[in-house]
Amino acid sequence: MVSLVPFNDALKIVLAEARPLPAEDVPVTQAHNRTLAKPILARIASPRVDSSAMDGYAVRDQDVGRLPAKLRVRGESFAGTARPPAIIPGEAVRIFTGAPVPDGADRVVVQENCTRVDDMVEVREYGTARHIRPAGLDFEEGAELLTAGARLTPRALVAAAGADIAVVSAVRRPRVAILGTGDELVPPGEARQRPGTIPESISPAIAAMIVEAGGEVVQRVHLPDEVAVLADWARDALVEADLVVVTGGASVGERDYAKAMFGEMLDLLFSKVAIKPGKPVWFGRLGPSLVLGLPGNPTSALVTARLFLVPLVSGLAGRSPASALNWQGGIAGAPFPANGSRETLERAKWVGGRLVRLKSQDSSSQTMLANADVLVRREVGAPEVLPGETVRYLDF
Repeated sequence: MVSLVPFNDALKIVLAEARPLPAEDVPVTQAHNRTLAKPILARIASPRVDSSAMDGYAVRDQDVGRLPAKLRVRGESFAGTARPPAIIPGEAVRIFTGAPVPDGADRVVVQENCTRVDDMVEVREYGTARHIRPAGLDFEEGAELLTAGARLTPRALVAAAGADIAVVSAVRRPRVAILGTGDELVPPGEARQRPGTIPESISPAIAAMIVEAGGEVVQRVHLPDEVAVLADWARDALVEADLVVVTGGASVGERDYAKAMFGEMLDLLFSKVAIKPGKPVWFGRLGPSLVLGLPGNPTSALVTARLFLVPLVSGLAGRSPASALNWQGGIAGAPFPANGSRETLERAKWVGGRLVRLKSQDSSSQTMLANADVLVRREVGAPEVLPGETVRYLDF
């Protein structure tokens, strides 16, 4: 009989394998959600020259010392154009937001405080603000804007592109193949025409979790419970993928071939874990590729995917795998029963700012998955939790 690996021990094994993949060059326009392998250094300053922060008129302080002041308008300055000639006494330059400020100008007077008649402008008033952004106010050329390990969010992409960066060095996204097993399963939409079958509901959710964690799904297939067919697909998946995820076929039934499909060369790192739900989850390595086996029941599959798959893909993608396992404390809004001999991940939801255990904790429940907000961790032999007491939870 295969002994059960404690949850913490299994997790340590997975995290030890969750090392970033090699870097590759990626166009900044395609780098959303990627993780930087090298820092981003600004190739230009921002702004590149002193620039106007408002629409108005660039003037010299000494020309507007007494108000109202009438000045001759000499030219215009638009964003994206060359810097205009230096301003001279008695003159103003019409200027627009982002436009270069001429040498000699001390401030930009907003257009609402001016009256323009032909080539003359009267400055009626101005406040303390100068409305000029000095060159390099945002960042200087050569400044480090984003560190290695930073995630390229939409906000980070603004900084990268604004620094005149066209290509970034990013951790390669892990390529993941999903191999589903189970003769009873058919694609959603077909079960009602095929008596005795069940819609295959796990792989769409697993694929979504992989993408959210920074991975790329390169293959998603559902296979018959025939070991020769499974073995052929396993060989192909191992060539294409950094990680192969198998759903189902992990128990002890006559047609449970999830491990056998990889042959004797599979280095099994753990086979079963002492958790509920999800005991049949397993993890191994074959050559350069990793293999993660998830149970076939929907809740068991998604719970183990959240616990093991998400941090694994996150780490391979260059993110912090530990950050994917951010256990927090929450207040119970209803009782949680005493726990037994296996660590349990109970599904719960937020109700009025407190956590309430869902009524059904069955491993095959799909409705409860849709209603669950968190996984509440219950240690072996943990006593009953009463309302108002604290429980540990993980966003689900």
